[in-house]
Amino acid sequence: MTNRIDQLFRDRDREILSIYITAGYPELNDTTRLLKALQAHGADMVEIGIPFSDPLADGPVIQHSSQLALQNGMSLDLLFRQLEGIREHISMPLILMGYLNPVLQMGMEGFLSRCRDTGIDGVIIPDLPPDEYETHYRELFQSYGIYHSMLITPHTSEERIRRIAALSDGFLYMVAASSTTGTRDSVGDLQRQYFQRLKEMGLQVPGLIGFGISNRLSFEIACKYARGAIIGSAFIKALGAPGSRSLEELVGTFIGEIRGDQLTGSG
Repeated sequence: MTNRIDQLFRDRDREILSIYITAGYPELNDTTRLLKALQAHGADMVEIGIPFSDPLADGPVIQHSSQLALQNGMSLDLLFRQLEGIREHISMPLILMGYLNPVLQMGMEGFLSRCRDTGIDGVIIPDLPPDEYETHYRELFQSYGIYHSMLITPHTSEERIRRIAALSDGFLYMVAASSTTGTRDSVGDLQRQYFQRLKEMGLQVPGLIGFGISNRLSFEIACKYARGAIIGSAFIKALGAPGSRSLEELVGTFIGEIRGDQLTGSG
């Protein structure tokens, strides 16, 4: 069976939009509602963040959402239970993104087994070193059919970029800036040079740009250098904004602004 991530990159050659959500945020049972709304309004893929008490790579917006989700009672085990049967409603690729500690507490094989049984397509574990992944876990991931996408930054050497790209399945997560996640107003010249360098390397695995992509302009710029972009903090911030609109309305407005109202409403 073809992995849904591969299928997405085959079917859609530009402006792939991946949205990051924090499981259990804003409310404990909002995760499946958000997935349905995001698919209905034109997101191509969703990264479901596993809340963790010490999220080192995340900025204040995602850290806060993670803390609130933990206070709501979210856990990795509960997330898997909430996602049971999700494939009856969701056809887009789903990725779990989280830190190694909760995964190892569950046990890597048990975690991958539940990913497969739930219909998860891929995993991003930022603090799992490439060497450790290759030595201890790569064959296990492959045996369960779960992709593992890795991150590179502007400071990653060309040699290491090629090695990480070779170890990544589905796509390469191209971090836009060497800092924590968070919204930024624009894409700077140094970032453009970094994106151009990656583009010219001709890597075999497609790339998505993340960290700091927050509006239509930064999304468009990212899409000039990669197959698409990942938006996290800006979406989490929109979800947490006070107001009377439903989650579905918030999602529709946000995706519409990023897409320029071109694709909202598509399933």
